Amino acid sequence: MKKRAWYALLVLPFIGTLFPQIYNRAEPALFGIPFFYWYQLAWVIVTSLLLGIVVIATRRRDDV
Repeated sequence: MKKRAWYALLVLPFIGTLFPQIYNRAEPALFGIPFFYWYQLAWVIVTSLLLGIVVIATRRRDDV
């Protein structure tokens, strides 16, 4: 996979939060937290993981 193709993964969090109509509701709640909040928090965690993957995948060998 080319280096630039890895950056396409960073579009996923943007798309996942682009349309609030999808997640603008209270149910299903998770540990008493409404869906609206835990959905967005989940994207923060997923975005961190994706960013780590992209950094590792696009890092040059001589930068190590």
